[in-house]
Amino acid sequence: MGFSTMLKHPSAFLPVAMSCAAIAVVMTSLAILGVDGIRQPDEGTAAHIWQLLMAAQLPFIAYFAITWLPRAPRQALPVLALQAGAGLAALAPVFLLHL
Repeated sequence: MGFSTMLKHPSAFLPVAMSCAAIAVVMTSLAILGVDGIRQPDEGTAAHIWQLLMAAQLPFIAYFAITWLPRAPRQALPVLALQAGAGLAALAPVFLLHL
């Protein structure tokens, strides 16, 4: 089983898709409101959607790791690295812009 075959499992690609959606939420909010518009005393809808997307992917990642690491560790590790990289990419704008 190769990387592309492993990535076809929902528990493999859903966390990456959710991280991409979280990035899209942040970038759309930045494009519409700007940095000053996002920094509000009360968190807006975009912040809540971002938080939900980031938190909801954790069970998928855990399920993937529990299911596939014992069966095929060589193929599962690159997928887990991709999931981690996508999560870090979604965290980067929030961290760098202090949102």
